[in-house]
Amino acid sequence: MLASASLGCRTPTCCNVHQQTRNNFMAKTQNNNDKLMMADWRGKQCNSKKSSRVVKCGGGIGLGDFIGGDLVKLDIGRWLSDVEEHKALAIYTPHEGGYEGRYLSRLQRQGYYFLDLTARGLGDPETTLTKVHPVCPPHLGKQPIARWYFPPEVDYRLEALPPNAKGLVVWIIEAKVLSKAELQFLALLPTLRPNVRVIAECGNWRKFMWKPLSEIAGLTTSQEA
Repeated sequence: MLASASLGCRTPTCCNVHQQTRNNFMAKTQNNNDKLMMADWRGKQCNSKKSSRVVKCGGGIGLGDFIGGDLVKLDIGRWLSDVEEHKALAIYTPHEGGYEGRYLSRLQRQGYYFLDLTARGLGDPETTLTKVHPVCPPHLGKQPIARWYFPPEVDYRLEALPPNAKGLVVWIIEAKVLSKAELQFLALLPTLRPNVRVIAECGNWRKFMWKPLSEIAGLTTSQEA
């Protein structure tokens, strides 16, 4: 019986049955996979349609969604005119950053050179920008306390400008930490140095916007500005 059973599993009939069972199983598995793929594709299609409907209902689709929001800046002309008119501006940039580079590059094309400073650690703006000022390097508790004197930052840069330069832009980041008296001096700096323009980052907003620095510092009101 054992011999006949062992020999019977190798008969052509038995092999055909096993082959047919295997083919049926593979076909069933393939059908199930096709159904899963179809369901997954339909789900993705429905989800994409649903997400597009949400976008349309939420805020609408504008020109900036197709060619980039940082490329559509219709206020560049007003930006250049305000820089020439007020000479000192307080700007408010989005939290994600990057938008101010468009306005900076347009000033570069106009022939301006830049002095980038941070308000943290700037010290007294009047002394640092327009006077010979001392700087004490860290002595680490071992060396004697030394004092080095540096030339005025603005006057030094103005003397180094090429003849074809239009002027110098003092771009100050984190200017929100400055006091009102320090902001008032920055607003008056273009009066003391006619070839200087001041751009101070005084905060953040949902979009890039600016105001006269004299208005922010309390020198003038919005009607006078």
